[in-house]
Amino acid sequence: MKTRTFMDKVVLYAQAGRGGNGCNSFRREKFVQHGGPDGGDGGCGGNITLVGNHDENSLVRLYFTPHQTAPNGGDGKGKQLYGRGGKDLYIAVPCGTEVHDRASGMILGDIKEHGEELLIARGGKGGLGNIHWKTSTHQAPTEKTDGYLGEYVELRLELKILADVGLVGFPNAGKSSIITEISDAHPKIGAYPFTTLNPIIGTLIYKDYSRVTVADIPGLIEGAHEGVGLGHDFLRHIERSQCLVFVIDMAATDGRKPHDDYVALRKELELYQSSLADRPYIVVANKMDMPEAADNLVEFKKETGVDPLAMSVLDNVSIEELRQRIHAMMKELGNRPPA
Repeated sequence: MKTRTFMDKVVLYAQAGRGGNGCNSFRREKFVQHGGPDGGDGGCGGNITLVGNHDENSLVRLYFTPHQTAPNGGDGKGKQLYGRGGKDLYIAVPCGTEVHDRASGMILGDIKEHGEELLIARGGKGGLGNIHWKTSTHQAPTEKTDGYLGEYVELRLELKILADVGLVGFPNAGKSSIITEISDAHPKIGAYPFTTLNPIIGTLIYKDYSRVTVADIPGLIEGAHEGVGLGHDFLRHIERSQCLVFVIDMAATDGRKPHDDYVALRKELELYQSSLADRPYIVVANKMDMPEAADNLVEFKKETGVDPLAMSVLDNVSIEELRQRIHAMMKELGNRPPA
């Protein structure tokens, strides 16, 4: 059985710890003339908190362990001894995790930074010992209270990758080859559609020590909004991107017209989220080493009015220029944090 290595949606069932019970106890010591109630309080149950961690890149851990429970608080004891508090449970999640209430769909939090915390379930308070009921007219109380239940929540966690730039294109357009050449990423590359099944993140490092992250998402095709191909649900991973790079197969190796691909891609983005189509973008005319590409490029410019960056990964043409265009665009945008 093949193990899942990437998950971007999970349901989490979280039960915070129950508070410990209060104690009903009386002081009984040799040579002590006056006794009395001395029952201690129960300890509080443990909280459950989500913590952003840049070493996590998937929700796969929670996929296999969706039920998370924090420890209960200890019961109170005699001699006014308080119960031990339940240890808080901290759950590491990738930066970019959006937390929704499962029933209502309401967004409860959005964890973007490393170390950022979100309390999702609060532990129950401990019960009171009988010492709290002692008065001048009620000197031997036997009343006590039990601890309170901790909060129970059912949440839907969605990962939206934090990347500055999103690569968009049809399957087999060469996106994986491009991200391999311009960044430190090494995705699977193959001469068949849908080689990329999960988002891939690469980092571009420049001489001025600035860094730009690029996300390569699975291929998008016409009709994706209706579930064709892999659908368009994975477009959530470029929702936070400040700009996009459209990768067009200018050689038309799959028999489609390049300008039709470009129009279809923009339409699918618009149907998914209108703001995506309004992001700053770069258009790359890939596979210019193929003989059909030159004529297709002329037709593409005529039909779309767009002058793309002509590129050939095979011949190492325009690789550095693409890196510099991305750098310039991000500087123009001010390297704003993802929305």
